[in-house]
Amino acid sequence: MSTTMEPETLGELIADCALIPDSLRTEPQAAPGVPAPRPWQVDDACHAQVADAEAYI
Repeated sequence: MSTTMEPETLGELIADCALIPDSLRTEPQAAPGVPAPRPWQVDDACHAQVADAEAYI
């Protein structure tokens, strides 16, 4: 068990998130009169922007 406050691994982060009470797991509400954002999707143009990114990493 780690004595740090921040999770050090992805597994610890997932375990911490699992402890969040259901009462806090609500979808954020848009302000009145503001439409909800559209779901984000990767299209061909977006994919093309990063298609060769591995060559730079």
